[in-house]
Amino acid sequence: MGAATFFAGCKSAPDLSEAQALQLVQAKYDQTPVGATILVDDLGMRQGITGKLWERTKMYPNKYWADFKLTDAGKKAVKLGNGGDTIEWRPSGLDDKNYSVVMTTVAANPLKAKELNNIQDEMVPGVATAKSASFAEVVNLTGVPDVLQEIAHNPGNKLSTRRSADFSLEGNTWVLHAIR
Repeated sequence: MGAATFFAGCKSAPDLSEAQALQLVQAKYDQTPVGATILVDDLGMRQGITGKLWERTKMYPNKYWADFKLTDAGKKAVKLGNGGDTIEWRPSGLDDKNYSVVMTTVAANPLKAKELNNIQDEMVPGVATAKSASFAEVVNLTGVPDVLQEIAHNPGNKLSTRRSADFSLEGNTWVLHAIR
């Protein structure tokens, strides 16, 4: 009889579907639009010149250093890390294939959560009932000029990352606890 009373008093947690979990993560991302970080290498620099995002304003005597000023179209498309409008191209030599600069798109978009799976029970400090799931966090390039989208697809850029999310049961409702 004691066991029957014990089990009658236990409530099971409601299911957390993949669709629900994905919706909770996307809702969080929708609250915080971000500019996409783009790594620009030698190919990207050439693409940016062709696409009229920047133009060379100075060539140094060593023939591989140069300064590039953002055009009006470039200023509408990207922000430089130093806050200025001049890209200081300083590779270590003519054959330096690893040199790059980082810029951020002016267009700020929410990240996209996709391919959520592997929902499982989890132990989360301070949370009585928790679950976790893995998903793909994808950069959103909506509103970014085509040439900049091409540069973003060059090697070295990372447009998606595997992340995991923790969910906690509050009352009878699942909520997003954290994204890792």
